[in-house]
Amino acid sequence: MEQTLKITNVLSDPTRYYIYQYITKRHDEVTVQEIADSFTIHPNVARLHLSKLEDVNMLTSETKKTGKGGRPSRLYRLSDDVIQLHFPYRDYQLLAKIAIESMLTIGEEGKKALFQTGKKFGHELVEQHLSSGSQVAGLTFEQKLGILKEAASIAGLYPEFDTNEEQTIIYFQIFNCPFKEIAFKDAEAVCDMHHAFLYGMFQSLFESAELVEKETMTAGCISCSYQAFVTK
Repeated sequence: MEQTLKITNVLSDPTRYYIYQYITKRHDEVTVQEIADSFTIHPNVARLHLSKLEDVNMLTSETKKTGKGGRPSRLYRLSDDVIQLHFPYRDYQLLAKIAIESMLTIGEEGKKALFQTGKKFGHELVEQHLSSGSQVAGLTFEQKLGILKEAASIAGLYPEFDTNEEQTIIYFQIFNCPFKEIAFKDAEAVCDMHHAFLYGMFQSLFESAELVEKETMTAGCISCSYQAFVTK
């Protein structure tokens, strides 16, 4: 609860809030000067905002040489800590951890149930973002992609999407895994469940979808990346 109050206090400053949002969408390290230029503020002010975010573990930083000569720069990036805000305070992350780990103790049947549940919730997440009364069959590819982006963002995945010219392949990366802490303990089962969750999203919008995993955070990559082969 105390940490939640600290975070809300830090984010109560509008500029600091938008700086944090900027970094979550940047998916890369940022410098003080980049933030200063992007928000038209003095570098000292930018440094103060970044330091405040680091103080509550929303960001982490390290000093690196940029390869451009001169003094090393301090680079800021998102912390690995999962940030959650709930009023009144509810530890849904703990509840999810208990539920997932309990299912894994059952063995293969538990893993199968996790897969089916993940797919179901992926489908339901997309359904929540469909306009009232709208039918998937009447949506354009761009509208379907927009729903995917919105749903994935609301789920806190920090996604990036791209497509090929024929609009038959969707490339996407996830920079935040809601199950990261548990995934590192049982990568196969949890990643399979998350894969099913994403597949449920795609299957709800496209006539057919094949989801291929390319990279994962559990393997040391900066993101989980996928290719989805879809039929409109």
